[in-house]
Amino acid sequence: MEILDWIVKTLRDNPAIAIFLTLGLGFLIGKLKYKTFSLGTVTSVLLVGVLVGQLDIPVPGPLKQVFFLLFLFAIGYSVGPQFFASLRGSGLKQVLFAVVMCAVVLVSTFVVAKLFHYNVGEAAGLFAGAQTMSAVIGVAGDTINTLGASAADKKAWVDIIPVAYAVTYIFGTIGSAWILGSLGPMLLGGLKKVKQQTEDLERSMNQDSDSADPAVINAWRPVVYRAYHVEGSMFESPQTVKDIEDFLGKQGRRLFIERVRSGADITTKPAPDFAIKKGDDVVISGRREFVIEDEAWLGKEISDAALLSFPIERIPVMVASKYVVGATVAEFRSSPQTYGVTIDSIKRGGVEIPVTSSTRLQRGDILTISGLVSDVNAAASYIGYADKPTTASDMVFVGLGIAIGALIGAIAIKIGGIPVSLSTSGGALIAGLVLGWLRSKHPNFGHIPDPAVWVFNNVGLNMFIAVVGISAGPTFISGLQQVGWQLLVAGILATSLPLIIGIILGDKVFKFHPAITLGCVAGSRTTTAALGAIQDSLQSTVPAMGYTVTYAIGNTLLILSGLVMVFLM
Repeated sequence: MEILDWIVKTLRDNPAIAIFLTLGLGFLIGKLKYKTFSLGTVTSVLLVGVLVGQLDIPVPGPLKQVFFLLFLFAIGYSVGPQFFASLRGSGLKQVLFAVVMCAVVLVSTFVVAKLFHYNVGEAAGLFAGAQTMSAVIGVAGDTINTLGASAADKKAWVDIIPVAYAVTYIFGTIGSAWILGSLGPMLLGGLKKVKQQTEDLERSMNQDSDSADPAVINAWRPVVYRAYHVEGSMFESPQTVKDIEDFLGKQGRRLFIERVRSGADITTKPAPDFAIKKGDDVVISGRREFVIEDEAWLGKEISDAALLSFPIERIPVMVASKYVVGATVAEFRSSPQTYGVTIDSIKRGGVEIPVTSSTRLQRGDILTISGLVSDVNAAASYIGYADKPTTASDMVFVGLGIAIGALIGAIAIKIGGIPVSLSTSGGALIAGLVLGWLRSKHPNFGHIPDPAVWVFNNVGLNMFIAVVGISAGPTFISGLQQVGWQLLVAGILATSLPLIIGIILGDKVFKFHPAITLGCVAGSRTTTAALGAIQDSLQSTVPAMGYTVTYAIGNTLLILSGLVMVFLM
């Protein structure tokens, strides 16, 4: 008992230990799965925090806010380029859908909360859990603290938010994935029909107006460099590099001649008019499936360390050049500046999207390209900005960005005697959006490496959630008794209604392709788990093309809807 008393006293005297204990155990439990079911990291951290909080551990108030502001800034930074790019051009229809969908989510949850006679805190927790928007816990709490209610009422409302969140979050995650992955295709005509329509769309998107470019169908596959001894009948007379690459292009095989050994001499990056004859050795680069498709025209493959020993580069590049923004992948690849370079993948707002001939590149997209160092460097300059791996973050950008955004968010305007503001958390989110967008316009400043963004996102949010759980621990059981298990029913309604309405709107009103409809609904609700379920169900990455724009809009509007829910209630 003395050891237990010492542990409890130590945790109370050093709350930082309790927070890290909660974080470690929460992440550990969040990794556990039974078949496809998992609590997820955020819910696990919250529940562990509640358990640790039973020891009545006081946690300093500012600590929670610091991590939450860091999380919101990182969210805005990640989706900022896509958010502003979507406000004009071809993405406007998806932007409108996302705005409508967020309104449907807010109204549906509000109606359910009123139906069950919930107070402000219960309604905010219902919104956060049913819509799986963990950030609403903080935003709603901040907003409640600005209200003119008594201190006791505000504390009771804030304390009940994580309770309602924990009860409704599980179906919010699992239910969303099931509704969009399984029920959604049935509402759109049946799984078989939707899969066929998706396959048809994939084929149409990979058709170039001049010729098919098979290299872009599966652009995320590894690029290979193979050596061959030239002895095919095609080389009875010497063939130039251009002749060979044109011959392969007519077969739909985009391959490049990278090196040639003729006698004792090795020529690196031979010119288009360089002649290759029988007895030479060549290195060909391209997609694995096209390199090995048929070797008879060329000759047998050889293992030649000297011929194959040369540097290649694979780097992420941010799209920022006016020559590339708005171009399709087919147009991009036909440019002389991209010769010898292969697109491995495209990420938009942190989400990998299909690489097809008709995929249109947007400012802020991250292309991962491969090729010889000289080709990659030339292409990177043409595309925009080589976002080469680095461990350094621009902390001037982060620190001042959060400070200025939070200061602006703290400005309150009284409407009908009620102080209304974005709150410091809303201000940090907006600052992240604006500065993330500015970075896409001027990529030479404000760099935050992906691993750092991950830390800001995940550690920032979960540190905040850990503190919320520990602080709410002493009142969690009484709060659960207060809300009752009927909250599960309310959560199911608040999760399901917007998703079903969204599917119908996407199909009947916005006339999206079925796969795009499902992706748009998942993005508007910012449910990545549901996107995975949809793609598994349709066996296609096409739904991601409806996810990225709507995710950027939804991630912003749903967080800010936490403020609106409080004022509505």
